[in-house]
Parts: sequence; C-alpha cells; structure tokens
Amino acid sequence: MNLIQGYDPDTLREIVSERECLMRLAEIENQRSLPVLLERVWLLKVLDRLDEALETAEETVRQARMAGTRKDLLRARVLHATVLQHRGAHAAAALELAHSASEAEGQGWIGIAAFAHQHHGKNAYEARDFEQARESFKRSLFLRREAGADDAELEQALRAIEAAERRSAEGADALV
Repeated sequence: MNLIQGYDPDTLREIVSERECLMRLAEIENQRSLPVLLERVWLLKVLDRLDEALETAEETVRQARMAGTRKDLLRARVLHATVLQHRGAHAAAALELAHSASEAEGQGWIGIAAFAHQHHGKNAYEARDFEQARESFKRSLFLRREAGADDAELEQALRAIEAAERRSAEGADALV
C-alpha cells in the first residue's frame, strides 16, 4: 500500500491521505515487528503526532540495536532523524543522517545511503541551507541511478534538486 500521494513542491514533505494513514495505523496497532514499528513511526510522523513518533522511533532504534541487523539499525536511525527534523531539531537530524549515510556507503548499502542522503537534503532544505540540500539531493540521485531506481524515484530526486536550486536563487536575489 502506497500512502504517499505526492510531495509538496514548497516543503518537499509527503502529501498523504490522513484518513488512509489513520486506518493503516489502526490496522497495525498491536503488531510489534521491526518493519511494523518503522511503519508506525512514519505514519505518526506524517500525521504530525510528533511526540508519539519520537517515542516510537526511539523504541524502534533500541529494538533494531538489540535484535535487528546493521541495516535495520540504519533504517531506524534515518527514520528517527526524520522525526527530529519534523520537530525542528535540524542540527541533531543532520548529524544522525550524515552518520547513517556515511556508514551505509561504507558498507556498500546503496539504497539505504540514497535514502539517508535524500532525507539529509530535506533536513537541510527545511533548515534553509539550500546549497547543502542540493548537494545531498544530488548524491541521492547519483546513488539511486547506481542502484537502478525506477523513474519515479529519480524524478523525485530531480524535483528536490530543482526546488533547492530555486530557493537558493531566490535567496541570492533577495540579497541584491
């Protein structure tokens, strides 16, 4: 089930159906597996229930650390960082995303690295560091191409690059 209907061109955040997200959250309410916890964190985040999302994200990181693989832990850390980002803790999110991207690339886990770079870019974008956002989005695009991503994923990365370039140019124009 793909709950993402698109991306806001100004914020780059996911556009979702609140009703469908709430229904899915109710469906998985009592399940405790790591993939379900990851999904629950994301659902709580996009529903703007950030206190619950943070608590669940921290629980997910602990579970991944104790019973998951290193890949599971990286996915959990990236998702935890996105919750921090939505809460406005951009410096903490940037640090966690940069470490996750670096570790994933070091291990050759291209998909996770691309995911971490994309979110690093979104975090920088929200923090108004458009040059860093652009660089992170470009790295994500490069890695997605290397991994053989589909056109929709590549298009998403290209649109993010364009948004960062547009915002950077707007900022430069404001200084003139």
